[in-house]
Amino acid sequence: MVFLTRIEHFNAAHKLYNPAWTREKNEEVFGVCANENWHGHNYELYVTVKGDPDPDTGFLFDVKKLSDIIKDQVLEKLEVKRSVLLVEAAENRNLTLASRNLERVTTVPTRELNVYDLLSHKQVLLTEPAARKLSEALAK
Repeated sequence: MVFLTRIEHFNAAHKLYNPAWTREKNEEVFGVCANENWHGHNYELYVTVKGDPDPDTGFLFDVKKLSDIIKDQVLEKLEVKRSVLLVEAAENRNLTLASRNLERVTTVPTRELNVYDLLSHKQVLLTEPAARKLSEALAK
């Protein structure tokens, strides 16, 4: 068994803003994330596959094909035209700061998740701890 990791680089920006609020209220709640001019960061996405190498080629997987799959199935889905809500189990300053690089990505801890957030985003991504926390809350 061998592992192959492909690293893809991308840039993104975002702005957190509730159009129902005043500029002052948005700045109070979202801080620098409510910046009208947006702000961005650089990211690296690591994707690892594992398996047995092909006996004829010695390859585990075609790296170019893996890159194309990552671009088609992950990076293209985070493009400007989409909006993504990223839910974390607890307040995570590093995740919040990092997500500023992703255009139209909003981060929220599970305790602050609300219907407005869910309805105003086309996609919702849950971290594993957030999914567990939500599952526990819904089971009560």
